[in-house]
Amino acid sequence: MKKSIISSICLTGALLVSAQSQAATAICYNCPPEWADWATQLKSIAKDTGIVVPQDNKNSGQALAQIVAEKNNPVADVTYLGVTFGIQAAKSDVLESYKPAGWESIPADLKDPDGKWVALHSGTIGFMVNVDALNGAPVPTSWDDLLKPEYKGMVGYLDPASAFVGYAAAVAVNLAKGGTMNDFTPGINYFKQLMKNEPIVPKQTAYARVLSGEMPILLDYDFNAYRARYKDHANIAFVIPKEGSIKVPYVISLVKNAPHSSEGKKVIDYVLSDKGQAIWANAWLRPVRESAMTDTARAQFLPDSDYARAHTVNYQQMADAQKAFSARYINEVK
Repeated sequence: MKKSIISSICLTGALLVSAQSQAATAICYNCPPEWADWATQLKSIAKDTGIVVPQDNKNSGQALAQIVAEKNNPVADVTYLGVTFGIQAAKSDVLESYKPAGWESIPADLKDPDGKWVALHSGTIGFMVNVDALNGAPVPTSWDDLLKPEYKGMVGYLDPASAFVGYAAAVAVNLAKGGTMNDFTPGINYFKQLMKNEPIVPKQTAYARVLSGEMPILLDYDFNAYRARYKDHANIAFVIPKEGSIKVPYVISLVKNAPHSSEGKKVIDYVLSDKGQAIWANAWLRPVRESAMTDTARAQFLPDSDYARAHTVNYQQMADAQKAFSARYINEVK
């Protein structure tokens, strides 16, 4: 009798292990739950498709470096990247061509013509400000404000030599200061000045640190600031600096020779579907398919007059300039 019970328990355990091992999985590099509401997106993917996508806290640079390192034995199935890293990844021959459903409706400048990457959504660079943590200082309104002594130790930005949002912020301030994609000297000089104010420079998303007040001002995207204000109910302001800024897309790609290629394709299809795009919109991201933007989300954005200061750029030029900028930043600023 005892043997029978033990055998039954063992069989049940074996069946559970077998079921878990057979669960559909797709590995996505750089889909952190605290960023762009990937938390909701991953739950919805699992619920609606049965595909489990584990959380991954890499940034764009780390994701690309690992995919290149694993080129001969890929681990990831899909990857989410800032657009310049997507362009670099295509050049590195680590991406597979895939044109998801609805491909024709996506603007030409927001997709690779061969299907190596496609934009999911875009964000605008600005200041995410924890008003309560400013110790009485006014909310900054310009790039120049951040250089003032009252903001010493208060300003943060992700490492622009590694994280895409950090590089996007560098491009924004460089252009605002009169630089070009061929001349980053104004931006480099700005960061040199900012270093005197003792900025905080993490390598990965710092959302929680802004909410806690540890980092009162973060150079970041509008969607993170709106999430903090409307979802987490923090006293957060978002500022598009008066000298100007940029808006940039984030993209998704199928990894070349992905171990779970069919599941990876389904994930890409899902995040570009009506439901997937609505999840981005409800997280205050501008979906690549604008029709998915909800009226509720649109009403919570800054006025269009503020967004008029944020411009698109030539993303190919932005990608081509990235390595040279990173080298200059490491050598001259760090």
